[in-house]
Amino acid sequence: MTKKDEYQRKPEWLKIKLNTNESYTGLKKMMREKKLHTVCEEARCPNIHECWAVRKTATFMILGDICTRGCRFCAVKTGLPTELDLEEPERVADSVEMMGLKHVVITAVARDDLKDGGSFVFAETVRAIRRKNPFCTIEVLPSDMLGNEASLQTLMDARPNIMNHNIETVRRLTPKVRARAKYDRTLEFLRRAKEMHADIPTKSSIMIGLGETKEEIIETMDDLRAHDVDILTIGQYLQPTKKHLNVIKYYHPDEFAELKEIALKKGFSHCEAGPLVRSSYHADEQVNQAQVNLEAKKVQNQEV
Repeated sequence: MTKKDEYQRKPEWLKIKLNTNESYTGLKKMMREKKLHTVCEEARCPNIHECWAVRKTATFMILGDICTRGCRFCAVKTGLPTELDLEEPERVADSVEMMGLKHVVITAVARDDLKDGGSFVFAETVRAIRRKNPFCTIEVLPSDMLGNEASLQTLMDARPNIMNHNIETVRRLTPKVRARAKYDRTLEFLRRAKEMHADIPTKSSIMIGLGETKEEIIETMDDLRAHDVDILTIGQYLQPTKKHLNVIKYYHPDEFAELKEIALKKGFSHCEAGPLVRSSYHADEQVNQAQVNLEAKKVQNQEV
C-alpha cells in the first residue's frame, strides 16, 4: 500500500453525511458578510454540517485567521498577523443574535505577537455577546497566552460559562505535536483558571491517533483531574493535509466508548468521546450538564 493510499483510506465509521440546507448556506453567507472566521471552517472540522445545519451552533474564531504558531496537527494559517479588529466583538455578538444561538464557543488563533495574547478582545467579545444575548451561554477556548496570569485574569473576570483550554496530546508527544505550547503550562493554565473562579467549569480535549499508548491517555486524564478539570473531550486525529502529521492509528468506536467510561470513573463530570468528536462537539449539552453538576455540589455542601 502506498503512502497516498494510506492517506486517503479511512474506516467506515469516519464517513459523514453532508447536510447543506438553508441553515448551513445562510450561516456561511452571513459569516462572509460580517467578515468573521469560524474554526469550523479553518480547522476543517468534520462536524461542520451537523452543527451548522442541524444544531445551529458554531465556534467563532476571533483575532484574525493567521496564527503565530505552527502546530503540526492544525490546518489554520500560520504567519505574522497584521490585524487587531476592536469592532469584532460587536459583530460576533450581532451574529449570535441573528442566529438565535443558545450556546456559543469563542476561540482564537494564538496571538503571541500581542502583549496580552488577545485576552482583552476575548473578554470584550464575551461581554458584548452577553449584553445582546443575555440567555446565551458562552464557552471560551483561548491559547495559553504564554502563561501570562494577568491575561488569564482579564478573560476569567469576563465570566464565561465554561473555560476550555486543550491539552491536545500526551506529555511525550507534546514537543512534536504542539508549537511553543508546553504540557505543564497547559495544566497550570487550567489550574489557575479554576482558582480564579471556582464556579466556572474547566474543560480540555485530547486528540488520539498520533502514536500515544492507552497508558499515556489515562495518564493525561489523571493529570487533568489532578488540576481539577471538569469536562473532557476525546476525538480522533485526522490529518488535514499531507504536510501535517500522519495518522498512526484509527481508533474504533468501541475503544472510544471504553475511554469515556474510564474518564467518567476518574471523576470528570462529562466526557464526549468518539471518532468525530472535537473540542466544541455538543458543547451546548456540556454546559447544561456542568450547571446540573454545580447545583448538585452546592446541595451536597449545604448538607455537610
